[in-house]
Amino acid sequence: MAEELMQQLRSKATELLLREEWKESVQTYSQFISLCQVQLQKARDLQPNPDNLSKLDKSLCLALSNRAEARFRLREFAEALRDCDEALRIESAHFKTLLCKGKILMNLNRYAMALGCFKTALVDSQSCGSESLNGYVEKCKKLEFLWRTGAFDISEWVMNRFQGKFPELSEYIGPVDLRKSEISGRGLFATKNIDAGTLLFSTKAVAIERSILGGEVPNENAQLVMWKNFIDQVNNSTCKCPKTLNMIGKLSSGEEECSLEVPDIGLFSPEAEDNSTSLCFEKLDTNRVISILDVNSLVENGVSGKVLGKNGDYYGIGLWVLACFINHSCVPNARRVHVGDYVLVHASRDLKAGEEITFAYFDVLSPLGKRKEMCKSWGFDCACKRCKFEEEISPRQEMREVEIGVERGMEAGGVVFRLEEGMKRMMVRGKAKGYLRSSFWAAFFDAYSSEKSVKRWGRRIPPVDSVVDSVVEVVGSDERVLKILLGRLNKSGGVVETEKAFKVGRGLYGKVVKKQAMKTLLDGLSSYS
Repeated sequence: MAEELMQQLRSKATELLLREEWKESVQTYSQFISLCQVQLQKARDLQPNPDNLSKLDKSLCLALSNRAEARFRLREFAEALRDCDEALRIESAHFKTLLCKGKILMNLNRYAMALGCFKTALVDSQSCGSESLNGYVEKCKKLEFLWRTGAFDISEWVMNRFQGKFPELSEYIGPVDLRKSEISGRGLFATKNIDAGTLLFSTKAVAIERSILGGEVPNENAQLVMWKNFIDQVNNSTCKCPKTLNMIGKLSSGEEECSLEVPDIGLFSPEAEDNSTSLCFEKLDTNRVISILDVNSLVENGVSGKVLGKNGDYYGIGLWVLACFINHSCVPNARRVHVGDYVLVHASRDLKAGEEITFAYFDVLSPLGKRKEMCKSWGFDCACKRCKFEEEISPRQEMREVEIGVERGMEAGGVVFRLEEGMKRMMVRGKAKGYLRSSFWAAFFDAYSSEKSVKRWGRRIPPVDSVVDSVVEVVGSDERVLKILLGRLNKSGGVVETEKAFKVGRGLYGKVVKKQAMKTLLDGLSSYS
């Protein structure tokens, strides 16, 4: 009777697996596995029959392997891995199980371990002529290389105008570390001197929700639906992957930042040891998850972000755990590029070893008063060097004259002239010039965008190059600054202007875009400048 029932369960489970009814397949295989284990124990307790034991072992191994495949399709990676390990304890070189385990590990971004599974599977006679296995080996080699070196290159995809599939990307952590921050709580810091455009890290979203209503911000009802779906996705991810739960549990939920421990950055490495099978993790309650997401979620096309490809047509919100540790500054030094579900974070200007990596949470090409209002809406005060400097000089008569000019609608060239003359009288030097030029960037943009204004004010306002250099030095690359350069390039076409545009472009898009592809992006921007 037991053998007949086992045969029925095995046939049913196999049929469900072939019909891709994953959940039902898992349930049926679980029944089969339980019954098979009972029969194995009985067979061992009685007079052992080697042939019967071998037959039962093979049946159990295959059932565990198939249940692992179904759980993998359900993204229940931890349970699927346990099934694979149990199957491999029965038959250490079981081809189907090795293939399944490799796929699971690759999805968990544990590339070296996945490659080991695929290579072991290649030894099996079943692997002969297996294009899929060879494909997995090559893909895994590429991802492992990217994870180890950070040598990302999305140029071909860019030059093809983002047609076809997104580029294959991997997790990567570059020369950065987590430390206590003087800005707020914990922060991400450069561990060596870094050139503008250098990739700092790459990571895939734990969860992401995009609006089908296009790139514009959805209405309130649509946002509520998005938020609910987003929370459900995060809860689902934490339930299925203890490591994800552990990482999200390290994030702030808005409590006192100073009391939070600084996690080891190794926790966020894909090859970090996963003790999820032996440790018991406390589940995050929904209210804490909501608080964590409220503080840490990112809008894809935010001020510091650029979405490449078809996702640029959508409004997206997501959770990229390592990016959550990056604090705000009005003198930011990093930007992010979104490619598919990955975020690539790079230096937007040169960084020094020990410097904290920061984003602009809002438009920092704005005057001090407006930035203060934005800080208030975000729930913090900015105490960066720029804000402190502008606080000190804001009462000066020279600054009041510039602000009055802006309030009364003075011509942009006049505002620029008044600011530059005021800086001379106040003896403003170095980066401080960049601070004030950034604050009144709107006037500079309008002045340089108008041929009439440029002709009228001539040498009474500074050349574009010097203004761009000083602004980029303090706030990093920005699309609006780049557009001014491109506008000039379209008129003069000089080598110096071209090189400067490419340099600012690297700060905007990162070194993952090589020169010819960068030209494609700049040509696209130029058509709108």
